[in-house]
Amino acid sequence: QVQLVESGGGLVQAGGSLRLSCAASGRTFSSYTMGWFRQAPGKEREFAAAISWNGGSTYYADPVKGRFTISRDNAKSTVYLQMNSLKPEDTAVYYCAADRAVAIRTTSRSYDYWGQGTQVTVSS
Repeated sequence: QVQLVESGGGLVQAGGSLRLSCAASGRTFSSYTMGWFRQAPGKEREFAAAISWNGGSTYYADPVKGRFTISRDNAKSTVYLQMNSLKPEDTAVYYCAADRAVAIRTTSRSYDYWGQGTQVTVSS
């Protein structure tokens, strides 16, 4: 069992930056692939980024590629999402999620555990 708690969301102007954190409980954090998803009002939840269990592989959705960076610190059981050059269309609730699979997957149904989400609002 893994419990996930996101933090770091807020209101930022377009072009600004935010860093989201997701703290995990449980001793097996380092064995999970971790992902960040987001859900804008009236839209389905979509994949943003994911990182392998050891941080050796990352994968990004096209809309965030080059602007967002996912990283993890297994000693602190925490995964991060650094978001730069934010745009109004990045406004959403951001969720972190844990996947038991070794391979990076981008579908939300593949992930086993979810946090409660943190709101990111980008003003124009």
